[in-house]
Amino acid sequence: MELDAALLSRLQFAFTISFHIIFPSITIGLATLIAIWEGLWLKTANPVYLQLAKFWIKPFAITFGMGVVSGIVLSYEFGTNFSEFSRITGAVLGPLMAYEVLTAFFLEAGFLGIMLFGWQRVGPKLHFLSTVVVAVGTWISAFWIIAANSWMQTPAGHRIVDGIFQVDSWWQVIFNPSMPYRFSHMLLAAFITATFVVLATSAWQLRHSEHKAMARKGLSMTLWLALLLTPLQAFVGDLHGLNVKQHQPVKLAAMEGIWPEREAGVPLLLFAVPDKVAEKNHFELAIPKLASLILTHDADGELAGLKSVPAADRPNVPVVFFSFRVMVGIGVLMILVALFGAYLRWCGTLYHSRWFLTFCSYLAPSGIIAVLAGWYVVEVGRQPWIVYGLLRTVDVVTPLPAERVLFSLTLFVLTYSLLFGVYLYFMRKLIRKGPPPLEQLHQQLIGVKASGYAVALAKQLTPAQEQK
Repeated sequence: MELDAALLSRLQFAFTISFHIIFPSITIGLATLIAIWEGLWLKTANPVYLQLAKFWIKPFAITFGMGVVSGIVLSYEFGTNFSEFSRITGAVLGPLMAYEVLTAFFLEAGFLGIMLFGWQRVGPKLHFLSTVVVAVGTWISAFWIIAANSWMQTPAGHRIVDGIFQVDSWWQVIFNPSMPYRFSHMLLAAFITATFVVLATSAWQLRHSEHKAMARKGLSMTLWLALLLTPLQAFVGDLHGLNVKQHQPVKLAAMEGIWPEREAGVPLLLFAVPDKVAEKNHFELAIPKLASLILTHDADGELAGLKSVPAADRPNVPVVFFSFRVMVGIGVLMILVALFGAYLRWCGTLYHSRWFLTFCSYLAPSGIIAVLAGWYVVEVGRQPWIVYGLLRTVDVVTPLPAERVLFSLTLFVLTYSLLFGVYLYFMRKLIRKGPPPLEQLHQQLIGVKASGYAVALAKQLTPAQEQK
């Protein structure tokens, strides 16, 4: 079988970006949670909030480092595997990538050291400010990356001169038609992902750890957040779907499994097996007219189908169709968990329901899986276009020997699998070790006037030396 270099390059980029997106999805939300806990500690002087912040700052640091390392690779792949894409769209996307580095990355790098190592070196208010700045930096980073990707989905504010994209309006490039919806959707997804990582860990600690006070607080706060964020995400997701209907109708048709050129009274497919060859679905399980009602607010409303464009202009329908249902299914599960948690809280059995805590402890990867599924809907649903409707992916792939691309892809799979195994090992180790005991937190010098651990250690040793 002859190897396809273009397909291998696409698979390599899909694999590396899938690996990378796991870590920002956690760190964006986790940085925000740490800032909230530290702020609550400053306001209430409740040491449990400080315990939460200090416990989660180490997993945050490891995850942040993994995100930075895996993200650097992606920018190189634009040049090595998609050199024509860089040449054709560089005037638009190059500055957006640079803005992300100049604003978000420098901001995070400048204050991350204080956040991680400044507990005994700076005052508590300055440390809290550093934590907030790092959290805001993660939001800004997401803003620029989503702006760049959204322009590829719904390009605007440009003109094409001799086959090269040039900018007419930066405002329209950045705030293209899909950007506000996609940025909101992604930011909420990151908050929910971190929320369920903390929720699952707190549920496990409540059953297996001695740090019950921290586990209760973590479980309680994350369930409240889930109760707020998951319905809000469903609402934003609905707005995003309406935007997709307007600007990328073929992607929507793939998401909903709509084959006719135009169809009225479209059912909502709970399950089906799309057949690209026969151009129809098998084994449909549907709710009549519900898709039309949701997307057009009319039970008999019409939607465009996959046959409205030639087969060469359609995405991989099964991948988009099933990925969308995985994302939505996990979202519904999260809403149900949040609602049932509220019910148990009302009954007074939230911290004692063994089966609920056990179930919650398995939900740590749920947000990550939903983010990956949603990302596949977005990216695979855009194909065969890399800039929607204007530039095809196959036209921008670097003509490399297929064997070389296969070799690099194999190296990425092996290396990233090893790295992910090491990451999971250390995360498991940190979670099992638990936080510093409350007694130790009381003894720690936080925000002492003297700088450095050496001075703090000298203060602790002096009384012992005097006794001798």
